[in-house]
Amino acid sequence: MPGSEDQTTAVRPGEELDLAKLEPFLRHHFPGEAGPPIVRQYPSGHSNLTYSLEFGSREMVLRRPPFGSKVKTAHDMGREYRVLSKLHAHYPPAPQVLIFCDDDSVLGAPFYLMEPIHGVILRRDVPPDLDFSPELARRVCESFLDNLALLHGLDYNSMDLGDLGKPQGYLERQVRGWIERYHGSKTHDIPDVETISDWIQQHMPSSGAAALIHNDYKYDNVVLDSDDLTRIIGVLDWEMCTIGDPLTDLGSALAYWVDRSDPPEILETRWGPTTYPGSLTRAQLVQRYAQKTGRDVSDMAFYLVFARFKIAVIVQQIYYRYHQGLTHDERFATMPQRITLLLRAALGTAETGAI
Repeated sequence: MPGSEDQTTAVRPGEELDLAKLEPFLRHHFPGEAGPPIVRQYPSGHSNLTYSLEFGSREMVLRRPPFGSKVKTAHDMGREYRVLSKLHAHYPPAPQVLIFCDDDSVLGAPFYLMEPIHGVILRRDVPPDLDFSPELARRVCESFLDNLALLHGLDYNSMDLGDLGKPQGYLERQVRGWIERYHGSKTHDIPDVETISDWIQQHMPSSGAAALIHNDYKYDNVVLDSDDLTRIIGVLDWEMCTIGDPLTDLGSALAYWVDRSDPPEILETRWGPTTYPGSLTRAQLVQRYAQKTGRDVSDMAFYLVFARFKIAVIVQQIYYRYHQGLTHDERFATMPQRITLLLRAALGTAETGAI
C-alpha cells in the first residue's frame, strides 16, 4: 500500500536547512556516499521539525527544533536522542537513531539523524485505497491501546532510563507546569483557562505506580505495517517522554480520541479516524486498558480534563510562535478556535465526569 504511506513535500519557506553546512557534516560521518544531500519535509508535524534526507545510497530522517522556539525543555534533541538510543533494543517501535549533533554551527540548533520507518500513518481520514472495514477498525484500535499498555509495562530501570524523570510528585508538577506554560505563551484572554486551572488543582488524584510514558500517544504518531494494519511498527515523536503517571499518557490518547457521539463542534476537530464504524469509544479504550494493566482507572475523568487542557496549552505555544511572527506556517492561523474547543470539552468532562 505505498500510496497510503506518509508523503514528503518541499521544505516550507523559513524552515530550510543550510545544506552548505550540513553536507560537510554528512561527508564526515558517511565518507563513502556520493552526491549532494536531498532534503524534503514531513509536513504534518506541529512541533519539532522532521525532514527526509537522502545522501548517496542512504535514506535518513533528520529531527531538529522549530525555528524561533523559546521553550527549550520541549525541544531537547539530546534528551530525545538518548531516550531512543536506549529504548529501541527493548521496544522496537521506537526509531533507531544514528547520530546526534549538538554543534549549533551546523544547523543553528542541535539535531539528530535516525533510520526511517516506512508504513501507514492514520490521520483525520483513512486513505481511499485502504479497506478500513469495521472489523479492521476495531482491531487497529485494540492494537493501538495494547501497544500503549505494553510501553507502560517496560522496566525502565533495566534500560538505564530510571533517571529520565522524577515520579514522586510528577502529577502535581505537571499540573503546575502546564498552567505556567499557558501564561508564558498567552496571546488572548480566555476565561475558561482559569476555571479549568482551578478545577484540576482541586481534583488532583493520587498517582499509582510510575511507568515510562510517551506523553503524546495518538494515531498520527503511530506507524502501521502496510501489509498488516493491526501491527504497529513505529511510534514517533518522543520529545516529551519521561517517567511518570501512566494515566496521564492514557488521558492524552483519550483527549485526541473523538467518539461518534461527540458534539458536532468536537467532531470537526477530529485528529484521526476514530469515528469510523467499528472503532472503540474512549470508554471502551479505558476498560481495555484496565484489563490489560490491572491499573485503577476510576479517576480517568480527571486525566481527560487535564489532557485536554495540556493539549490546549501545546496548541497555544505553537500559536504563540505564529502570533509573534516566528513562523509563517498558515496552518497555525486558526489555532485559537481549536484551543477554545479543547477547553470547552475539558469543562464538559469536569462538569459531568463522563469520558
